[in-house]
Amino acid sequence: MSFSKPAVKRKICDEHRQFQEKWEVQYFFVEHRGIPTCLICTEKVAVHKEYNLKRHYTTRHAEEYAKYQGDERDNRVANLKTCLLRQEDFFKKATKENDAAVEASYVVSEMIAKAGKPFIEGEFLKKCILQAASIVCPEKKGQFSNISLSADTVAERISDLSSDVYDQLCEKAKRFSVYSVALDESTDITDTAQLAIYVRGVDDNFEVTEELLTVIPMHGQTTAQEIFHQLCDAIENAGLPWKRFVGITTDGAPSMTGRKNGLVALVKKKLEEESVEEAIALHCIIHQQALCSKCLRFDNVMSVVVKCINQIRSRSLKHRWFRALLEEMESQYGDVLYFTEVRWLSSGNILKRFFELRAEVKAFMEKDGVAVPMLSDPKWLMDLAFLVDITHELNVLNKKLQGQGQLVSAAYDNVRAFSAKLMLWKAQLSQTNLCHFPACKALMDAGTPFSGEKYVDAILMLQEEFDHRFADFKTHRAAFQIFADPFSFDVQDAPPVLQMELIDLQCNSELRAKFRELFSTLNFNKSKYRSRLTDEHLQALLRVSTASSLKPNVARLCKRKRCQISSSKK
Repeated sequence: MSFSKPAVKRKICDEHRQFQEKWEVQYFFVEHRGIPTCLICTEKVAVHKEYNLKRHYTTRHAEEYAKYQGDERDNRVANLKTCLLRQEDFFKKATKENDAAVEASYVVSEMIAKAGKPFIEGEFLKKCILQAASIVCPEKKGQFSNISLSADTVAERISDLSSDVYDQLCEKAKRFSVYSVALDESTDITDTAQLAIYVRGVDDNFEVTEELLTVIPMHGQTTAQEIFHQLCDAIENAGLPWKRFVGITTDGAPSMTGRKNGLVALVKKKLEEESVEEAIALHCIIHQQALCSKCLRFDNVMSVVVKCINQIRSRSLKHRWFRALLEEMESQYGDVLYFTEVRWLSSGNILKRFFELRAEVKAFMEKDGVAVPMLSDPKWLMDLAFLVDITHELNVLNKKLQGQGQLVSAAYDNVRAFSAKLMLWKAQLSQTNLCHFPACKALMDAGTPFSGEKYVDAILMLQEEFDHRFADFKTHRAAFQIFADPFSFDVQDAPPVLQMELIDLQCNSELRAKFRELFSTLNFNKSKYRSRLTDEHLQALLRVSTASSLKPNVARLCKRKRCQISSSKK
């Protein structure tokens, strides 16, 4: 008994069927994008097979189109082909214009987020765009009107942009060799505590990524345990393994730095459980510097300055009189600046402006009937001048510590440099050398007596404050130096676990040259008007507005949006 071999089903792609030009005239079919398409009804046929095309023509169109023969049939085919191309161009143009409108909506929404503007600003911007278009290019006003910038759309666009940035960050996080986090917890206008978590990671190619990981609203208690749980969730959601965790920086609040139950202690305990080497824990260097600056109170100076400024700016009429007085006296400045206690370092600019307008302020206060004898006291004026000079230097240091991409080693170098300057200033002030204190020097040159002992004590107090608050940085100084320049570091001072590898590294001239080149190249060189902003929108806004190395992929978002529109129509 024999069995017949089952027939093998042929695949259409294996038959290499080709469209034949004669079918255009015979059956009114053309090959459009590789698929036989009827010129009459634009219906498509899946297979390049004459039988299928003939059947379609015979059953659908033969009765009406059989009468066309010869040149008349050829002309009919040509006209139908032209109509098909025009129709295709029309839909292409419509699709292109729609894509452009969606892309513009994303771009404008990103600009709104980066500028910190309310979502409702989108509607105002659209009115401006349409008004400008009606003047510049009225024939294209209809295209601009297709740009959707309603408040809801702007919120949705910003959320999309935020999600795209977060997805990119998570993708980069998979390649991190090591990473560290920084946390800051502050209260917004609605008294909701917002926990901001930043991440900085480096991959095997020494590419550094520093971005906002997440912003978490803390509606309940802000205990160390709760903050720790939120940190763990953020790390795990981003796909960051604990075994690559090497550092944590906090804002210095008790819930963050408590030795037994603080966040840092809980993180160290978690690393022990994961059998990971202890991470470096630091207090935010900018926050530390600001706290150091506050030891220079000079309340006798600040109280008078604030009193005078408030007197001038307390009422609109007085404020106008003062500005008129400055104009009349041809003053260099047009006004005094307000002082904000929260932003103590802003006092540097306020004091400098007040110092340079001291004569005008005195004249105005006397004219207003408010006696301020301190403005005539040479000792008080010298205190003011000293505070102007020292706060200026503190502001210079603060600016050096700001900005993304800062290496901790470089930031600490700036702090150490400032500490060295304090020692220099202390010696010079004791010798009445005011070359680095221009405001004090200006008064002394004008005949105001100067005594350095008082200011030497202030400098000494500032120096002790810096030494105390940056003690944790000093502990890690050796590690900073190994990282900053491993080729010049003394092997004897290196941790034993690194000594052998450090010797091999320092003896490799090729790596030394590459390191110099790479390091030189990188240089690692909610307001009161928006109190109704939701937690989700706040996080999206901050992620989009603070993104530095990651840019939203608008083209991908537009394509995804187009697919969603198409599927919804179906």
